[in-house]
Amino acid sequence: MTETTRYSGGGLVHIKNPHLEAMDEDVLYHLDLGTKTHDLPAMFGDVKFVCVGGSPNRMRAFAQFMHKELGLEGDGEELADICAGTDRYAMYRVGPHGMGIPSVSIMLHELIKLLHHAKCRDVTIIRIGTSGGLGVQAGSVVITDRAVDARFQPRFEQVVLGDVVVRGTDLDGGLVEELLACSEAVPDFPTLVGHTMCTYDFYEGQGRLDGALCSFSNEKKLQYLKRAHDAGVRNIEMESTAFAALCGLCGLRAAVVCVTLLDRLEGDQIRASHEVLQEYQQRPQRLVAAFIQRRLGLRAAAGNTRPSSD
Repeated sequence: MTETTRYSGGGLVHIKNPHLEAMDEDVLYHLDLGTKTHDLPAMFGDVKFVCVGGSPNRMRAFAQFMHKELGLEGDGEELADICAGTDRYAMYRVGPHGMGIPSVSIMLHELIKLLHHAKCRDVTIIRIGTSGGLGVQAGSVVITDRAVDARFQPRFEQVVLGDVVVRGTDLDGGLVEELLACSEAVPDFPTLVGHTMCTYDFYEGQGRLDGALCSFSNEKKLQYLKRAHDAGVRNIEMESTAFAALCGLCGLRAAVVCVTLLDRLEGDQIRASHEVLQEYQQRPQRLVAAFIQRRLGLRAAAGNTRPSSD
């Protein structure tokens, strides 16, 4: 069975689950929120942009950075974790999704339901993360135009009740172009558009030679990575196909913006210093900040300040 992306009309966030309508209460367990225990429309009904990433500390720093960039009241240092009642995720109206497809999938199911229950409209959701580059220099920011699997196909496969369900992984092309145009506001690092390959594993699944297991030679690894590059892949991570599939099916315009920590054609291990990696991780945040500022008609973001490196 194959399901394809369909953006919804009216800007609403749609859930494709008829069983939810019959439920007296929807407990968003991993977010420590619920439809009876919280006034979700009051808490989240005005949300237009959702930014998610893998690390709680990184997303807290991004929330504080956006607080400053948008000129909000206060210094942002006392931002509260909305999901403080659970240790699964954290949320500062910006939130982390953990590592890999299972974690991002759980988060998205509950986040999308949250946006639906809150009656949000015209929401844009952006994954901000790190990745391994493919034929691009370390520190480059890749805006994903197509999320592909390990066979370079634009699809997300999941086994549901013993059957393989295939979902499309289309991303919004207009959003890609808009983000690329915003890179002019942050010209001190390279930004490009390319395919992102999503794998289920950091080691063998991405052709690394340095895991506890390895069943292939360096030659085979390079042949595979070069095939990926020839297919248009410019970076590799572990969330984009699930992210694109779920967001698209529920009517959310979505984008993936990741920095590359190394060029995988040159090696497997990340050897840059902590300070360099911290600065790299701030680059997609700065690009997304410029995008949000432009969407809101705020000041030009050229030379925008950098997020905290906590």
